[in-house]
Amino acid sequence: MYFKYCIFFFLLFNATICLAQRPDPDIIKTKKGDLAIQPILHGTLVLQFEGKTIYVDPYGGAKAFANIKNPDLILITDIHGDHLNTNTLNSLHINSTVTFIVPQAVADKLPEEYHKNLKILKNGKSLKQFGIKIKAIPMYNLPEAVDAKHTKGRGNGYILTMGGKNIYISGDTEDIKEMRALKNIDVAFICMNLPYTMNIEQAASAVLEFKPQIVYPYHYRGKPDMSDTAQFKNLVNTINPNIEVRLRNWYAEYE
Repeated sequence: MYFKYCIFFFLLFNATICLAQRPDPDIIKTKKGDLAIQPILHGTLVLQFEGKTIYVDPYGGAKAFANIKNPDLILITDIHGDHLNTNTLNSLHINSTVTFIVPQAVADKLPEEYHKNLKILKNGKSLKQFGIKIKAIPMYNLPEAVDAKHTKGRGNGYILTMGGKNIYISGDTEDIKEMRALKNIDVAFICMNLPYTMNIEQAASAVLEFKPQIVYPYHYRGKPDMSDTAQFKNLVNTINPNIEVRLRNWYAEYE
């Protein structure tokens, strides 16, 4: 019996450590109540609004989503394994009522079991789901090339409008003209992941041009020698101190 209790408390202690490493959700006030923003891992986040839970690019396995509500809506940006991750999808509690919003390239690779409530969204198009407007924004590498890691039109960034707030999720992109032309963005999630997306100078330059109120650097691989998010914050705030740069831990240990 003593041995069993030791094992129980060992597992509980380690689970507590694991969960403690995940940053607490941030709360954004909107006209329709609180929007909770939960960083998960790399390019993965969860949004909760008006009783609905939105998973963006679920990745990291079931442990990464421990104690988080099951999704009502799943957005996927691209076909790469850190965005479309079938192992993670298969490990989650995804019932037949969950809606997937994806580009065509992702739809072509999703297992058939997820096709029932699948909605395909092309660059530039929008739809409403649960009262949330969702618009697909291009995401691609520069210069444009047929052999680029991310070609124009294949993947989606997204703008979600909820409670009067515009939330931009960049997906895997460089500092493209469509990003730089954005207006009235309240919260932006901006990737910086060489050699697949952009460096911190490109990311800062784009942010300074479209001026979101709050920006989260994400999808940065968790290594300062690859993407120094503190330096990104410095580059932005030295020129525009009114943009709030939120640095969060997107690389908590879930194993």
